[in-house]
Amino acid sequence: MSSTDILNLFSSQTIGTSSIPTVLFSIVLAFAVGLGIAAVYRLNFRGVMYSSNFTLTLVLMTLITTPVVMCIRESIQLSMGMVGALSIVRFRTAVKDPLDTAYMFWALTMGILLGAGQFLLTAVSGVAIAVLITLVCKWRAKSQNSYLLVLRMTDAAERQAAQVVNGIRFQRLRTKTVSQGAIEATYEVRLDKTEPLLKRLHDIPGMQDATLVAYTGEGA
Repeated sequence: MSSTDILNLFSSQTIGTSSIPTVLFSIVLAFAVGLGIAAVYRLNFRGVMYSSNFTLTLVLMTLITTPVVMCIRESIQLSMGMVGALSIVRFRTAVKDPLDTAYMFWALTMGILLGAGQFLLTAVSGVAIAVLITLVCKWRAKSQNSYLLVLRMTDAAERQAAQVVNGIRFQRLRTKTVSQGAIEATYEVRLDKTEPLLKRLHDIPGMQDATLVAYTGEGA
């Protein structure tokens, strides 16, 4: 077989009704959309440990889903075979934040739409979802200033510290450890300003340490 025959063979190949330029365009577009999803995730991330691997996973999920859907969208046999193959896959990596699952489904949905050739629907839904997620995350960040207040103090300081903490509109005792001559208590609190509370606590005689840690509520 000559080089001309090989070039003609590849140039004549189609996947369903999709030509090779369309396939390449869809894959490049999927990569761009995946980067957009990753950018939205990074912009709105409010956790403690940011994972660059998960961000890369979002890009790869969009990128990989697109050619798979392009391959099976017009073949019932391939569709059934893909369902059977995926049914035996077991994912053992736990998703720590439930919101991360939503980003994964978003990436899969964009890949499916691109693979189905729904470019307009991909653009409209992708932009709409990105805007809505950003607005919701901004509102959530402003409305929920939640912290974990960790107090280490002597027995004599417990009563005054409890009076200060009870003055907070929202507060809930999480843990309390009592040892000989020392007490460690952890509260979930919601505050607009942190400095006044910390100053009042540090002014209490016998207060050894008062620490505020940003709290998202996962694992509660």
